[in-house]
Amino acid sequence: MQNIHELPKDLPVPVDDGACDHLPGVALPAVVLPSTGGRTVNPAQIPGWVVIYCYPMTGRPDRTLPDGWDQIPGARGCTPQSCSFRDHYRELQALNAQVFGLSTQTTDYQREAAERLHLPFELLSDSSFAFAQALRLPMFEVEGMRLIKRVTLIAKRPIGTSMMCLRGYMRMGQLRRADRPQASFPRFARRPLARNVKWRRHSA
Repeated sequence: MQNIHELPKDLPVPVDDGACDHLPGVALPAVVLPSTGGRTVNPAQIPGWVVIYCYPMTGRPDRTLPDGWDQIPGARGCTPQSCSFRDHYRELQALNAQVFGLSTQTTDYQREAAERLHLPFELLSDSSFAFAQALRLPMFEVEGMRLIKRVTLIAKRPIGTSMMCLRGYMRMGQLRRADRPQASFPRFARRPLARNVKWRRHSA
C-alpha cells in the first residue's frame, strides 16, 4: 500500500509549459461551486485575498492510485500539499486570506479527505469543469478521469483578478512569511520559491 502522505524521491519534475501564461489579470469566474462546508461558493464574490490551490486528486488509504500516477509530472502530492496548507492555515488567516482547495472530484469524495485530514478550510468541487473551463486551466486525463493540473491562484476582491498563479507542487511551508510581519500579502507571496515553480503576476 502506497503512503499518500509521503512523496517519493524520484518523482519527475513538472515543467512550466506556459499553459497558465494567460491567467494574470483574468477575473475569477462567477461560477457557483459546491463546498465540503455544506454550502455553495462563488469565487468571484469572495472578499479580500483568496488562495485557491487547484489539485488533481487526493488519494485514499483504501484505494490504489491510478496506474502510472507517480510518472505523471505534478500528479503526486495532493495530500501532502493539503496538509501543508492545513498546518500553516493560521498564518494565512493572519494575512486576512481565505484558503480553498479545488479539484474535479465530487463533494462526497472531497468530504472524506477533508474529514480524514482535518482540513480547517473548505474544498470546492468543480466536477462540472465550469471553473476550469472558464479560466482555461491545464488539465489531463487518466483512467477516464479528467483532472486539473496543479496550480495555485492568488487573487483579491474588489480587484477580482488572478494577481498571481503558481505552477507545480509546493508545500505551504515554501509560501509562508518568515520575516517582515508588516509586509503586505502580495509582497510575501512573491518571495522566491522552489526551482520547479514559476510565478506569474499582474502587471498593473
